[in-house]
Amino acid sequence: MSFSSDVKEELKTQVSPARHCCIAEFAALFALAGQVKRFQNGNVYMKIHTENLTVAQKSYILLRKTFHAKIETTVRSHNPQAGTGSFSVFVFRKNDVINILKAVKIIDEQKKQWGNFLCVHHMVVQNTCCKRAFLRGVFMAAGSVTNPEKAYHLELAVLSEELAGQIREIISSFMIDAKIARRKKYYVVYIKESSQIVDFLNVTGAHIALMNFENVRIVKEVRNSVNRQVNCETANISKTVNAAARQIEDIKFIQCNMGFGKLTDGLREMAELRLDYPESPLQELGSMLSKPIGKSGVNHRLRKLSDIAKQMREDAGIY
Repeated sequence: MSFSSDVKEELKTQVSPARHCCIAEFAALFALAGQVKRFQNGNVYMKIHTENLTVAQKSYILLRKTFHAKIETTVRSHNPQAGTGSFSVFVFRKNDVINILKAVKIIDEQKKQWGNFLCVHHMVVQNTCCKRAFLRGVFMAAGSVTNPEKAYHLELAVLSEELAGQIREIISSFMIDAKIARRKKYYVVYIKESSQIVDFLNVTGAHIALMNFENVRIVKEVRNSVNRQVNCETANISKTVNAAARQIEDIKFIQCNMGFGKLTDGLREMAELRLDYPESPLQELGSMLSKPIGKSGVNHRLRKLSDIAKQMREDAGIY
């Protein structure tokens, strides 16, 4: 199973004890996968159609728990071996359909259209708890999240620009920064920041998935931190080795072309120590001098030796 499937399986089991939250979650599922249709005799019926089994199961659970509706289901298998197919949940009883449409504010008490099918009525998602339930339903019907081992990306793909805007607004109410992008016929609400994906999972109640996501994220961050530290130390070592090699080359040039006799006592001692201890760090070289000095003092003397070697090369026409 994919990481997204694991999240949806967990969310399927999250059923709020509050009726208004169940209505908000079903309203999201209905907005994304539901239809109201008519028979030839004019009677209406409700259909939830999806290729995601968890969406069909959650729709069934909410319809039974919240509305006590009489439900029928059909399954059409596309590939029995792969376990793929399409699932339909039907509500045929007229009174059940009317009660559901009233609850999600699509029709009013006089059975006149009140809301619309493109988004969820604002009265359904007034409470913070209902907003959480709404996002849970949206993710189940239209969401996906990349395995954190590979990348950090969560998205909710819907057909309605109005619904995408509503989803983004509700996500933002939890201090999560979501953006919208157009992808072919879809409006995609997406989150790319790992910590904000964690916040979204927490908001929807996917706490097991959240812990799994966090564990992977922590391991990756520790691994990256160690790699950065190793790379930094490797770069520092390379820099130190290259600097020491240049210093020794300059000192040998002075030794071969001028000798150490013309150097001051401090520079001569520094030159001899560097040749004798080519791999020693500056601090250690400073402590070996007859009159110990610090790292900056050693660096100053070695720069002086390099300047002398540079001047000698320029005088000899060596570049």
